[in-house]
Amino acid sequence: MRLSAFFFEIVPLSGFFVGAQYYTLIVAAIISLILGLFVMLVFYVIEKRMSKFQIFGICMSALFTFFAYSFNDDEFVKIQPTIFNGFFSAVLLFGMLYKKAMMKQFFGSQFSLNDETWYKLSLRWGLYFLIVSRLTSIPKPFLSGIFIMPFSSSKGVESNSLLKG
Repeated sequence: MRLSAFFFEIVPLSGFFVGAQYYTLIVAAIISLILGLFVMLVFYVIEKRMSKFQIFGICMSALFTFFAYSFNDDEFVKIQPTIFNGFFSAVLLFGMLYKKAMMKQFFGSQFSLNDETWYKLSLRWGLYFLIVSRLTSIPKPFLSGIFIMPFSSSKGVESNSLLKG
């Protein structure tokens, strides 16, 4: 993965933090969603394809941002990372039950790996997202507003950078 692609992918997260600093969490979520759509469009123009994981992430963000805006309740923004991580964990781990390496479904067009490696990645990332979803819910009763977001920062990790590291 090119370093420039990684920095380009953190644009929505950066936009979120800047928006949250000067506006509300709901406005910050809208800014992040717009920037996420922009990044996805740029990658489509450059690479002539869209990552299923990016589409999944943008759809989840759009859904929670829509609810937050519609009900004027920033709780939807705060719980989004926990729900996202839990749902993605469930997708990866339930895929294992059906002998499907779901990481391959999301990232197969970007990386050439053997099936055993895809299964290991699916299991390990499924467990990782399960743990993260539980950990991001711990500080929520004790913190409010922008102070909760650093505990949910995996929101910004929504594409190729997941497989590196």
